[in-house]
Amino acid sequence: MTDGHLFGNILLAGRGGTKPGQMRVHSGGIAWKRQGGGKVIEVDKADIAGCTWMKVPRTYQLGVMVKDGLCYKFTGFREQDVSSLTSFIEKSFGVTMEEKQLSVCGRNWGGIELNGNMLTFMTAGKHAFEVSMADVAQTQLQGKNDVFLEFHVDDTTGANEKDSLMDMCFHVPNSNTQFVGDENRTSAQVLMEQIAQKADVGSSSEEAVATFDGIAILTPRGRYTVELHLSFFRLQGQANDFKIQYSSVVRLFLLPKSNQPHTFVVITLDPPIRKGQTMYPHIVMQFETDNVVETSLSMSEEQLTTKYKGKLEEHYKGLIHEVFTMILRGLSGAKVTRPGKFRSAQDGYAVKSSLKAEDGILYPLEKGFFFLPKPPTLILHEEIDYVEFERHGAGGSSSMSSHYFDLLVKLKNQQEHSFRNIQRNEYHKIFEFMKDKGLKILHIGDAQTSNGVAAVLADDDDDAVDPHLERIRNQTGAEESDEEDEDFVAEKDDGGSPTDDSGGEESDASESGGEKENIVKRDPKKEVVMPRASVKKKIKDDGEAEGSKKKRQKKKKDPNAPKRAMSAFMFFSNTERDNVKKSHPGIAFTDIGRILGEKWKKFTADDKKIYEDMALKDKKRYVEAIANYKVSTSTSAVPMNIDSGIDDSN
Repeated sequence: MTDGHLFGNILLAGRGGTKPGQMRVHSGGIAWKRQGGGKVIEVDKADIAGCTWMKVPRTYQLGVMVKDGLCYKFTGFREQDVSSLTSFIEKSFGVTMEEKQLSVCGRNWGGIELNGNMLTFMTAGKHAFEVSMADVAQTQLQGKNDVFLEFHVDDTTGANEKDSLMDMCFHVPNSNTQFVGDENRTSAQVLMEQIAQKADVGSSSEEAVATFDGIAILTPRGRYTVELHLSFFRLQGQANDFKIQYSSVVRLFLLPKSNQPHTFVVITLDPPIRKGQTMYPHIVMQFETDNVVETSLSMSEEQLTTKYKGKLEEHYKGLIHEVFTMILRGLSGAKVTRPGKFRSAQDGYAVKSSLKAEDGILYPLEKGFFFLPKPPTLILHEEIDYVEFERHGAGGSSSMSSHYFDLLVKLKNQQEHSFRNIQRNEYHKIFEFMKDKGLKILHIGDAQTSNGVAAVLADDDDDAVDPHLERIRNQTGAEESDEEDEDFVAEKDDGGSPTDDSGGEESDASESGGEKENIVKRDPKKEVVMPRASVKKKIKDDGEAEGSKKKRQKKKKDPNAPKRAMSAFMFFSNTERDNVKKSHPGIAFTDIGRILGEKWKKFTADDKKIYEDMALKDKKRYVEAIANYKVSTSTSAVPMNIDSGIDDSN
């Protein structure tokens, strides 16, 4: 790329381990994005105080010191990256790159350097390890010469790694010349005071800044007391207790519910909290919209006027969800997302929908979509490959299909989300919103589409037919698997009962029980309710044993049916599979798929385009082939001889 450098598989080091991601160093600063989505680290060049290189085992580490004292450590650079990045950073950021030496002697004695917000332990002039003062929860003196550091512990999965730093202790002898004491203070006390000042501990006791009682939380479900402290917040419930650092808070969402007296406040976390085997990347709170509260913060005047100046106020009065969000934003520094320009047909901020058999509401936001309350699903616009409007259901009646539609969202990582049962009168609102956001809408671009939208806008009558929805319905029917069609026909033909005297219609009667019950027999024009007794009598009259059960058999797939369309990833796999086998002799079949998947994820949009074009061409081929196949099979079917086996000699 012309403006900067892009690197893949760069690890961000932290107390909970290392996380892989993609890093971009450009003329405006540095950006790192976690692999698979999550928190984005952005550092503007104006905030960079210095950069360092360090040779670590098998790779190089880039240290970025920020003016507020924080230090980010990125690992995974090659030797050839050092020279190119050094010249680019010095020219673009105006800082001089320094080189640090890593101590590998194994000694546990040396000196301590307190540089900004970092504590570095030095051995023979080289760096043994570094810890961030922001991670220090408490420091205290043990005996006369030992300084004990306790690090923050929270309930996010980032703190549940196999190796996580909990505490450490430094022994400072009285003969130490770096931290000189006096008759009233030992050298250890001097070090402890300096650490306490850098870590901002001591005055930040366990007393909560603000407390909110009896808050309804939908995920993880329960009623909790929410305590907001200076560096963390706590959820205290009857069965669960979560402690979460503000450094894990990515963003806050303030989303009113349409036509209901409640408002969602969502706290997005990275890493998420865990309850049992379930991960919760979003804490979904529900407040009563009209509830008014008044509270004063338990903070010193000095803290309000210095560290939190312009962020917090001493006293708050207003709607509970607004007050809670303002205090949490001031303490965590996270941004707040509110509903954008989208308005539903009912003038709300969201539309009713369902996801994974769960009913909820879908919020179209300025930079993404958010489905609530469960499973809370956040989809950013930049993650979307394309969207597609689909007919409602697969076998529903035409009247039901005309009132609802489904929305399929396909992500660039091949994951899909299907939002079902959206009311038909919301179609033109969602369509125009996606069009304005520049999202790729599948099967869009012909004149029929614009006419369909115009028809919906011009006529809100439920009986009106939307040409776009009708076209999608027909296309979806043509693209359905031939195996699914055969299964449906087999169940209808094999499971039906013999024809009756009135019209030769089939019954969908279940033969699982012997008691009398009403069953529904479907008719193209009407529904007829037949008692079970009459069905059993008819079976007996036709020469079958009463209560006999007919086995439903699945028809075999027709070998003449057209081959299903392949995805872009399948075309890529077929092309690269032999190359993987050659470069990895004797590799297992499952490992081949894993390597291909990792390589596909690293592809850019330009790299994938050739395979996506192949997939689109193959899909068009399949749509035409399956349509011709169904026409040929329906015209070549031989009518069943209903008189076979009957003697007509009389």
